[in-house]
Amino acid sequence: MHSIYTYIIHSLSDLYPEQEAKALAKGILTEVFRFSALDLYAGKDRDFSEKEHEKLEDILIRLRRFEPFQYITGETSFLGLPFHVTKGVLIPRPETAELVDWIVSDYGKRKRLRVLDIGTGSGCIAIALAKFLPRSEVEAWDISDTALHLTRLNAERNGVVVKCKQVDVLSHIIPAGQATICVSNPPYICEREKAGMERNVLDWEPEQALFVPDEDPLRFYRKIAEEASKRLSPDGVLYYEINQAYGHETVALLESMGYHDVELRKDLSGNDRMIKARRP
Repeated sequence: MHSIYTYIIHSLSDLYPEQEAKALAKGILTEVFRFSALDLYAGKDRDFSEKEHEKLEDILIRLRRFEPFQYITGETSFLGLPFHVTKGVLIPRPETAELVDWIVSDYGKRKRLRVLDIGTGSGCIAIALAKFLPRSEVEAWDISDTALHLTRLNAERNGVVVKCKQVDVLSHIIPAGQATICVSNPPYICEREKAGMERNVLDWEPEQALFVPDEDPLRFYRKIAEEASKRLSPDGVLYYEINQAYGHETVALLESMGYHDVELRKDLSGNDRMIKARRP
């Protein structure tokens, strides 16, 4: 392996597990410094300029502060699609990709779909659905200016059209309209769960996109379900990503609100993670 690869791992080894340090070293060299496989694995000579050394040291300092690598590069991938990410939005997760896969498998052959993504963040759900359900009209809501700006950039980058609106879903001023699919990955981590979280999430990702009060962990699910019941078409379906600790409680909430055919699904790690429900 290249000597710089070994140097990066050594620099991070006291703070990151071995496999994570190796993954970071590979990512830094291939994504930031554009190493080829031959450069990386054959240890082929590739001189680092003084400017490159300075850039590398800056990256290592930021990683030692547990800043996510995706924020350092400003880039991530979601279902094979490229996305810009910044500190104002959540980094897309594999579990969210599973939710999108579920929707696409349900609706891949349908035409003339109208999709509403509530709490869009980087736009990963809305943009992926616009890409993989190309006959759909997609609208994305978020309270954050940063999120909506980023969603517009990512939509353009991926060659899709997503209509963006600034909406506080907890308010009583909700735009009119109708949708076939309403999907949301809202804040769902309870404040008491902070103690068990990794620093790269807790110290860097936006709190308003992560946390809900301990005394009302389903607040966003309740409000979104209320609004979705008004906006969904007669055959419309609501999809959620959920806190694994509240799967059955979220099912019960939806059933109490008149939703039917409610289905709770586990993610690939075996945790309750997704819900699908038909409108009342």
